[in-house]
Amino acid sequence: MNTSGPVCSRNVLPAVDMARLPDYMHEFEEATDYLSGDQRGLLRRAWAIGAAAHAGQTRKSGEPYITHPVAVAQVLAEQGLDVETLLAAILHDTIEDTPLTRECIAAEFGETVAELVDGVTKLDKLHFRDRQEAAAESFRKMLLAMSRDLRVILIKLADRLHNMRTLGAKNAESRRRIARETLEIYAPIAQRLGMNLVKAELQDLGFRALHPWRHAVIEKRIRSQPVVRREALVQIEANLAQRLAKDKLQHRLISRVKSPWSIYSKMRAEHKSFNRVMDVFGFRIVLRSVTDCYHALGVVHATYKPLDARFRDFIAIPKANGYQSLHTVLFGPYGSPVEVQLRTEEMDLIAERGIAAHWSYKDGGEGPNSAQTRAHSWITGLVESQHATGSSLEFLENVKVDLFPDEVYLFSPKGDILSLPRNASALDFAYAVHTDVGNQAVAARVDDKLVPLRTRLANGQRVEIITAKSSVPKPQWLEFVVSGKARTAIRQQLKQIEHEDAVQLGHRMLDRALEARDSSLERVPAPRMESYLQEHRYPRLEALLADIALGNRMPAQVALVLSGTSASVSPASSDGLPLSRDKILINGSERGVISFAHCCLPVPGDDIMGYHTAGKGIVVHRMDCPNLVDYRKSPERWVPIGWDRKVRGDFGAALRIEVDNRPGALARVAAAIAEAESNIDKVEYLERDTNVAVLRFGIEVGDRRHLAAVIRKVRKLGVVLGIQRI
Repeated sequence: MNTSGPVCSRNVLPAVDMARLPDYMHEFEEATDYLSGDQRGLLRRAWAIGAAAHAGQTRKSGEPYITHPVAVAQVLAEQGLDVETLLAAILHDTIEDTPLTRECIAAEFGETVAELVDGVTKLDKLHFRDRQEAAAESFRKMLLAMSRDLRVILIKLADRLHNMRTLGAKNAESRRRIARETLEIYAPIAQRLGMNLVKAELQDLGFRALHPWRHAVIEKRIRSQPVVRREALVQIEANLAQRLAKDKLQHRLISRVKSPWSIYSKMRAEHKSFNRVMDVFGFRIVLRSVTDCYHALGVVHATYKPLDARFRDFIAIPKANGYQSLHTVLFGPYGSPVEVQLRTEEMDLIAERGIAAHWSYKDGGEGPNSAQTRAHSWITGLVESQHATGSSLEFLENVKVDLFPDEVYLFSPKGDILSLPRNASALDFAYAVHTDVGNQAVAARVDDKLVPLRTRLANGQRVEIITAKSSVPKPQWLEFVVSGKARTAIRQQLKQIEHEDAVQLGHRMLDRALEARDSSLERVPAPRMESYLQEHRYPRLEALLADIALGNRMPAQVALVLSGTSASVSPASSDGLPLSRDKILINGSERGVISFAHCCLPVPGDDIMGYHTAGKGIVVHRMDCPNLVDYRKSPERWVPIGWDRKVRGDFGAALRIEVDNRPGALARVAAAIAEAESNIDKVEYLERDTNVAVLRFGIEVGDRRHLAAVIRKVRKLGVVLGIQRI
């Protein structure tokens, strides 16, 4: 750190009296008594520069603004953070809100402190469409800074914690918005990083701000617990302490009190009354070693009988945030469950402080299971996924999905342990192994049993993914994956496939248009092509071809310029549609650039024509579609389309079916459609009276022959009075 030489801030900031420290600084200095004298001197210097920079600025409460960054630094000092983090905390709002620059901070306190301050700085000075996008982009930037130094998120969480403690000065709308953001983003991040104390306070303060009446009611009920319960708590604690002492196990025994937020969450999630949620006694036993933890577990189980299937060993298999403990639930002497957690002093420190414990507890903090290492792995994964997302808002949604409070722990065939969010599918597991494994997944084996990719996984299962090189992601996959990594990878791959299909289709369309002018892409002079691409700001030919397929540029107009010929009108048939010897053949697998019109629902075998629509690509219609009359007004947008011999997939069709209106008629029709190997997509009544019902069935078929087979099968039913394709 640079502690001598000129300070650039002196040129732009007023002086501060270093001899007279305000009361809040005395409190802060008491919290930093673990630092050396020189380090505390640096903190006073940071306060002087920060106070001068924020001179004249006040908080909503009327206090000098500098009290906020000092309070943020005090939150971190109480957790034993290093001096660089505390310096950055005191200065964390200066770059954004004062004349002080990043260069000034780097010159005075070093590059590391400047980097930390810059990482926390929000992006309010940039222009965004709305507050939501600004917050999302700010979060993205913060996450990138976190990937370089985890202390950025510690400062940000402390900043949010102090803001929540002083939220009363804000108006009601701001309080609700900030509280919701805290509960959705910052409290889950604190939990993901193992910072239980910070998480618990953020949740409770957020709950109080968002639902003040509910918070007050629950808090009052907690304070007014009956004497019987308090006596029961003391009796259980005494019994456990006595048995542990008899086995000469040195320990700390703490009774755990539920917070209003944890009670409220459990009441909502499990649909339980307040009394049922509170009717659980909780204890934490802190011991000297891992061996003592397992020894104490035996003592506890000998004191009170354990409830079956309620034991969890998070020491052998730590949670994703590095949390380690033994969890057991006992059948208490008063008929109420007794929840007990057993852990070592180090585990207790990590459970309370998470990654912050790394700076205050030096032993054993660098292993593969440490909170620090796991946090880095999680953030690295998020940073990788953010490169593939289309927008900051989409990225923020993926992060929210990834912040599940519970995980399932699964085994690979080699015995590696992977943690995934609750309700994760086999496909989530595939993407957790590797993106390529997910993209090529076709099925899975769970505990040696073959299952589909949408299968939900449970704790302790052994999962093996079956892949095929020909397999590609499908849009339906997004309906059942829950992890952010899987959603991002699937979306990225689908976009890539759609782009490739668009380029191929655009190539064929432009080739047809050039052929009509006795030219081809190969014969277009390179300078003319380069000039066209530069004029219309296309980085390369593929971008132009994709734009043609998506209907954003007409192939005939592009061909006119590239061929260098004069404009002429394309010949048309007697019904006003363009003539062409060559049709573009489609096989149904084109994604995002060819869609099938809902007005006429074409299927393979129908005579069809494509209509070029901006942003949608080619919309395929049947030649007997009633809307064809309207489209004749724009013959230049029609594209000759035909079916490829290798057409595949399921195509939508609609049937109008008249049946006798009697019990069981609908079921018989549905069964006949199923027997004809067709799926029913939708059923609705068009007309209905005492004798006759008219229904519309939306079904899926392979082609016209398949559709005809379905119609024949249904027509044979005695209850069917008439059937026709719509």
